Amino acid sequence: MKEKRNSFSGSIGFVLAAAGSAVGLGNIWRFPYLAAKDGGGLFLVIYLVLALTFGYTLIVTEVSIGRKTKQSCLTAYGELHKPSKWIGIFASIVPFMILPYYSIIGGWVLKYCTVFLTGGGAEAAKDGYFGGFITGYASPLVFDVIFLGATAFVIYLGVNKGIEAISKVLMPALLLVVIGIAIFSLTIKGEDGRTGLEGLKVFVIPSVKGMGFKDIFIVVLDAMGQLFYSISVAMGIMVTYGSYFRDEDNLMKSVNQIELFDTIVAFLAGVMIIPAVYAFMGEETMKNSAGPSLMFVALPKVFAQMGKVGAVVGAVFFIMVLFAALTSCMSILEAVVASLIDRFGWSRKKATIVETLVALAISVVICLGYNALYFEIKLPNTAADSSAQLLDIFDYISNNVLMPVVAISTCILIGWLVKPKTVIDEATRNGERFGRKKLYIVMIKFIAPVLLFILLLGSFGIFN
Repeated sequence: MKEKRNSFSGSIGFVLAAAGSAVGLGNIWRFPYLAAKDGGGLFLVIYLVLALTFGYTLIVTEVSIGRKTKQSCLTAYGELHKPSKWIGIFASIVPFMILPYYSIIGGWVLKYCTVFLTGGGAEAAKDGYFGGFITGYASPLVFDVIFLGATAFVIYLGVNKGIEAISKVLMPALLLVVIGIAIFSLTIKGEDGRTGLEGLKVFVIPSVKGMGFKDIFIVVLDAMGQLFYSISVAMGIMVTYGSYFRDEDNLMKSVNQIELFDTIVAFLAGVMIIPAVYAFMGEETMKNSAGPSLMFVALPKVFAQMGKVGAVVGAVFFIMVLFAALTSCMSILEAVVASLIDRFGWSRKKATIVETLVALAISVVICLGYNALYFEIKLPNTAADSSAQLLDIFDYISNNVLMPVVAISTCILIGWLVKPKTVIDEATRNGERFGRKKLYIVMIKFIAPVLLFILLLGSFGIFN
């Protein structure tokens, strides 16, 4: 028998859950790195403009599709427009691919959280520590199992007792910790006299020094790519969460709150990380510390240089990152579980257990990619001197190929097939004001699909 569809108890529950999905590892390690690499304030300005236009368009669209159809990503598109059900298949493949490697990275965060809480921060700051950990056979898998198990437990409990309940606790706590560390980061002074406030200037003041048109164009692509990470679109999550959004609640107000919450946390993540890394390690190290190396290599060294206070700050930092990783991973798993429930009529219990076991099996293979199955491959959009492993391949296919395809197809579906009025009517069904209505129509029909197509070309290394 098909389970009765749950819903969030109110708009606050929806906003915190959706914001929890959006505020993940991408915000905390990717946003600061890109901002530092791409001219600081220049990246911020472009990101904010895109968030208020491009990002807003995609969030409103996906949440409206979910609430209108009351279906998760796998079945919602076909419910809205039968010939477009293939979009739902692609959209559900994205979280299916992301979950195994995201849980692995979540396991890395859990490992570092454990290390700092047990007083091992100085050990974690040593050269080769991170590489030694991820190339091990047992330890990465153990922490992956624990992290994925905790995520599955929350999803097993359901929308209200699981996702909403944990989001209402973790998201306010995460925001307070981020604010606290951000303020502390501004007070730091490094051994060479560099200060956190000087690092803040690097982060917020636009700089186009030595940049040509192509360089600025790359910044735009980076900012647009970051929006996918920041607002959890084109991966079925917002459609799924939108299906749990009550008909009587204010959709437009909630979307605006998600926008605001996510942008504030992304900015604060930059304030939290960039000034500290700048003060202790300099601008070049800050710009070159991309992805995992920023969080698991550069930052432990920064905490070690802080002395005793660094051990405390490091522990608090990784607890905060663990919260962010968990709330995001919850939404990724929920997108797949909800799809299985809606498409095959499975119980939540069965769907959660099956998908967790499948994700765990794939995680094992990906973990082995750092030892027994190790190989190197060059991906189209990576630097000439970098190589990729299994985890990077999964990330590239899901984020750089499938997500732009899903987003482009969604724009065409709403902009040209079922028309923007479908989303506008759903978003304003309770008399809400659609504040950026004209902008939305232009974005969904013309600008967004063109930008997304350019982003897709960039993923293939066309502009390198």
